[in-house]
Amino acid sequence: MKCKLLGVMGIVFAILSLATAAEPNLSAGKELFQMCAACHGQAGEGNQSLNAPANAGQSKWYTEQQLNNFRAGIRGSHPQDRFGSQMIPMAAMLKDSQAVEDLASFIDTLPLTKPKATIEADASLGKAAYGVCASCHGVNGEGIMALNAPRLSHQHDWYIARQIRHFKQGIRGSHAKDFYGAQMRNMAYILASDKQIDEVAAYINTLD
Repeated sequence: MKCKLLGVMGIVFAILSLATAAEPNLSAGKELFQMCAACHGQAGEGNQSLNAPANAGQSKWYTEQQLNNFRAGIRGSHPQDRFGSQMIPMAAMLKDSQAVEDLASFIDTLPLTKPKATIEADASLGKAAYGVCASCHGVNGEGIMALNAPRLSHQHDWYIARQIRHFKQGIRGSHAKDFYGAQMRNMAYILASDKQIDEVAAYINTLD
């Protein structure tokens, strides 16, 4: 019921955003993306050595949501989130909602990449555990906007594993205004061990 309620809230938020935002300027978004490309790559493919996840092809609504969370300090403000904290000053460079809209719209146009597997774990065991995740994120990890669940497929396994651990540890999702992050914290507890987290991340890496 909680998942459905938050999903409805997400739809309302998205509709209100669409109603108030101006048409996105993809050229402006492309220019803004150059500051992102320094870490995330020119194709948005991500870079493990810089702890930068892939953002290519991520849903526009989710990219906007997370950029706004970084701008507001809702995400990345936890003392132990040293990588998330690096995004706060970067997101602060987006001067207004139009800049966020332009950047997120451009990222939405980037073709999906296929990150290489880096975690050695049994993906077949992860498949069974992923059944719970699929109810919100989709069978193929495609994401479901109505449930405020982002795309998971075509994302680096090391990043997914880290975020699940951060949710469990309260490093992410514990801010009072991070309503959807709080939802993920509850779900992350289902994975009782680091082994299970790695298995799920390894399975998600196989989704296409």
